[in-house]
Amino acid sequence: MSVGVFDLFSIGIGPSSSHTVGPMRAANIFAAELREAGLLGSVAELSIHLYGSLAATGRGHGTQGAILLGLSGFDPETIGPETVTVTLEAIAGGAPLLLGGERALIHTEDDIVLHPLTVLPRHTNAMRLSARDAHGIELVTETFYSIGGGFITRDGAVEVETEVSRPDPFPFTTAARLLEHCATEGIDISEVMRRNELAKTDAVGLRSGLLHIRDVMNECADSAIARTGVLPGGLDVRRRAPGWHDRLRALDPHRDPLYWQEWVNLVALAVNEENASGGRVVTAPTNGAAGIIPAVLFYATHYAPPVRALMDPNGGTEASAPLRALRDDITERFLLTAAAIGVLYKEQAAISGAELGCQGEVGSASSMAAGALAEILGGTPAQVANAAEIAMEHNLGLTCDPVGGLVQIPCIERNAIGAAKAVNAAKMALWGDGTHRVSLDQVILTMRDTGNDMSSKYKETSLGGLAVNVVEC
Repeated sequence: MSVGVFDLFSIGIGPSSSHTVGPMRAANIFAAELREAGLLGSVAELSIHLYGSLAATGRGHGTQGAILLGLSGFDPETIGPETVTVTLEAIAGGAPLLLGGERALIHTEDDIVLHPLTVLPRHTNAMRLSARDAHGIELVTETFYSIGGGFITRDGAVEVETEVSRPDPFPFTTAARLLEHCATEGIDISEVMRRNELAKTDAVGLRSGLLHIRDVMNECADSAIARTGVLPGGLDVRRRAPGWHDRLRALDPHRDPLYWQEWVNLVALAVNEENASGGRVVTAPTNGAAGIIPAVLFYATHYAPPVRALMDPNGGTEASAPLRALRDDITERFLLTAAAIGVLYKEQAAISGAELGCQGEVGSASSMAAGALAEILGGTPAQVANAAEIAMEHNLGLTCDPVGGLVQIPCIERNAIGAAKAVNAAKMALWGDGTHRVSLDQVILTMRDTGNDMSSKYKETSLGGLAVNVVEC
């Protein structure tokens, strides 16, 4: 079973990969399987039960709406924010829910039952979907689990739905094995991941897919920069990206390296404001941590020495063909390296805030970005692993305590801090020779154990931390 780059970097809508993308995907599968079984026309009633974190913070994360969209036949990778709004407003106004896009059913709030204090044994993010006929006879009942990053599984299933079971030429689940491949073949971490991906697709498809991911990340930030006002949800959190962008453009028109951190902060902030708005976003590896990798990729494509050498010193806005090509090359290597590190977290621990706290989301994203930047800046595979380890080591114990169950406070600023940590971790690692006392595998296992020991009130339930100490108003 192989976790690929497009599993870790998938396109969806905000605000949460665990609470929005995963549930929508599960509901879509449920509806599709009813159709395939020839049962769609027999369904007269649906019931939806949410458990644990999905129930505790689902309202703030848009979980209920995401499930209705999935049942209506929409997929998180292709649906646009406008369709989300129009569809959910119509259902709320009394229009029927079109199960699988075909079967008209009347939906009421009573169809969704919340069980915030009940955690099913397999995972805290659980949802049970049932379909009954006109006589109340159960047709199908399925229990799905949203396990982080948009990945889902279900009772009776061993493999995660979004993973692809194909052999890799260079299989790895640990950093030790990954580094062994690098040493044996004399290649970088990005090349190990690239060769594994080429077992699933061709070089042109891989590159175009990665550049598309980059473009969606950029569009996400640009969309946030164009919005003003406050974020939805009732906390009245002011959108800062537009003002910050205008101020930075005036202060730093020529991309002076002196202001790198302000630009990195802006990108991280903008992406997560767009995510909080329910916009189109790339899980990287989750929605709650979606701003870190785009922000550090921005650093790599604007401040790495080879890039600076090709940039117009007079501040021209049009990038030259060689500069565009270099940035594309950097993007491909960056995302492949980040994905390879993400595989280690997915295989050895988890990337779900509801399971391991925010160390599993922001921590893993910061670690992935740090390692990727270290390779772009010329680091050896050992230095890349060291950078990833440093970033995670200083995110250990990070709790997930969103105020009001919304991915706003402290999530948006936390992404900017995580991005800055990643840049610093990469630079620190490059001052060493790659040897370090704590290995990347050791810190990943420590993160897993720390998350398992963490009180559930600090794991995306809004029952502790800032969630209870900040008054909603």
